[in-house]
Amino acid sequence: MFQIRVHGRGGQGVVTAAEMLSVAAFEEGRHAQAFPSFGSERTGAPVVAFCRIADREIRLREPIMEPDAVIIQDPTLLHQIDVFAGLKPDGYVLLNSRHSIEELGLSELVKGRNPAHFCTLPATELGLRHIGRPIPNVPLLAGFAALSGTIKLESVIKAINEKFAGKVALGNISAATEAYHLVQEMMKEAARA
Repeated sequence: MFQIRVHGRGGQGVVTAAEMLSVAAFEEGRHAQAFPSFGSERTGAPVVAFCRIADREIRLREPIMEPDAVIIQDPTLLHQIDVFAGLKPDGYVLLNSRHSIEELGLSELVKGRNPAHFCTLPATELGLRHIGRPIPNVPLLAGFAALSGTIKLESVIKAINEKFAGKVALGNISAATEAYHLVQEMMKEAARA
């Protein structure tokens, strides 16, 4: 079973991200489960959502305390809560930022871990450019697909088409595709370094 924790703020599409991730997994014939956890339910408040993906039925229902991957939609949370709590030693981290892991002061987190499992992506900027709104969730899903290989870009696109229609769907597909290719390029550059 692969377990993902998504951190963000109310209004950033955190719950939608987890749901779409589970839909993408279903598209691939896998079992998936997504659910949120709210502290205070207002725009801007910290929100966490969970997604599990497995090849067989999932019976667990509790929050994910030891994730295989963490997706962070809002980098300001780095200074508020321990978004990396319980991250498995070989875990993945995808962070919405135009700054590198080093520039964000997270070099210590990477020590002793696979640096190819850590990536930043300017997802908010991609959302603004492609859909006209600063919503980072869909670009991060596609970036996660590229980083982890857990799901395919085609499955993310199918999930987008199930959730959205018309121009919104097309903009999200465009943002997702660019995000996927950006992360692939970053991974190639990291492998060359």
